[in-house]
Amino acid sequence: MRQMKHWQDPVNALLGAWLIVSPWILGLQEPRVAMATFLTFGLLLVAVSVGAILLPRAWEEWFGAALGVALMVSPWVLGFAGTTLAVQVALFTGLAAVVLTLWVLATDKEFGGWWDRLVH
Repeated sequence: MRQMKHWQDPVNALLGAWLIVSPWILGLQEPRVAMATFLTFGLLLVAVSVGAILLPRAWEEWFGAALGVALMVSPWVLGFAGTTLAVQVALFTGLAAVVLTLWVLATDKEFGGWWDRLVH
């Protein structure tokens, strides 16, 4: 069995799973657009993370980062910014996804490893 390349990918999958279940755990079934957003982004984040675990490619990490950014702006773009808890979930989960994916891109030599070049 091949060893997993990045520990950040399963953590991002867990963030996706969190998004999927968060509407029920936190009582965010309303507004419906927030619930639909979390389900959609959660499924996408799980899918891209599983893809990155099975066949690591830089584009999967960039897509994960883009998902995180889109999740962070979604309350204002999709109109659920009035629900504080939903905004917090979107911001913190999106930020975590961005940080984890950029971490991989910054440190993996095959993906560019720009951080290593910067500090050495």
